[in-house]
Amino acid sequence: MSNDLGKRLAAEAALKYIEEDTIIGVGTGSTVNFFIDALAARKLRIRGAVSSSNASTERLRHHKIEIFDLNATGDIDLYVDGADECDPHLRLIKGGGAALTREKIVAAASRKFVCIVDASKQVPILGNFPLPVEVIPMARSYVGRQLLKLGGQPVWREGVVTDNGNLILDVHGLRITDPVGLENQINQIVGVVTVGLFAKRAADVLIVGSADGVKVLP
Repeated sequence: MSNDLGKRLAAEAALKYIEEDTIIGVGTGSTVNFFIDALAARKLRIRGAVSSSNASTERLRHHKIEIFDLNATGDIDLYVDGADECDPHLRLIKGGGAALTREKIVAAASRKFVCIVDASKQVPILGNFPLPVEVIPMARSYVGRQLLKLGGQPVWREGVVTDNGNLILDVHGLRITDPVGLENQINQIVGVVTVGLFAKRAADVLIVGSADGVKVLP
């Protein structure tokens, strides 16, 4: 329950970054669900949202928040999303909810990325959480062999198909001391759609919630 409290506090703290009459980017996951619900409860006057997943789209529509296509909006001012891990430099591992590609696209198109987490997600070095990699289905085995060469242990997340119709490999056993370098390296493997390292485009603001309150970094 303490994790839920931290998630809710972080989500509510992110509301202050929203400006009226703007379109915001909205990520995916349990912490983001708290954010969407808080956004609706406060009745903030936004034009609508660009969503990173079908699940978030459904929740936003349930609250009667209009959904926009990123192709129509151009760059957006603010993106709010969670993370599975974050390091002291605000670099992230994301993709536990299998929405990493769309999340990465929206983050790249946003001027400010506010990441909301509970305190358990903070780590000194990324890699404890298995690193998700979205792959084209026919390339699953090939990409897995290349990830083995990088020192990881890839495991196919069976039964999961992304909103883009692709598969997820979760790479265990990595200690990621060069997140930007590894992000570039994995993204260059043929058949990889994207990797769940958000290092080249890290968060701009990290909001950490816990039973002790809210901490904002940097």
